[in-house]
Amino acid sequence: MAIVACYSSYLAISIALTVWVARTLYRSGRIFLLDAFHGNEGLADSVNHLLVVGFYLINIGYIALALKTTNPLATVRGAIELESTKIGVVLLILGGMHFFNMYVLARMRSRRSIAGPESPWAQARQ
Repeated sequence: MAIVACYSSYLAISIALTVWVARTLYRSGRIFLLDAFHGNEGLADSVNHLLVVGFYLINIGYIALALKTTNPLATVRGAIELESTKIGVVLLILGGMHFFNMYVLARMRSRRSIAGPESPWAQARQ
């Protein structure tokens, strides 16, 4: 019975964290995407939505794969240690994905500033 409680708790915490991070990134990421796409709201919102969908797919997929364990849970301590390890890995993946997205957005912004006003990026804005 302890394994069911551990699995349930792991799923609830991991999915709640994933949803919270995705919503935060969606709200805050819009500003960066608007800047990266020169104020094109439709494109920025579309890319933002696609990024969130991909974020959910990757993270919830990992959460489901990491659910399996072969460790026997003989004590409460064992259950807590197993769950904390699994949630810690989920948090590391969420953080890694966040920094990867920020890296990509920063590169997009730097390309735009290097390209100058005569670039196709600048022409798309007009």
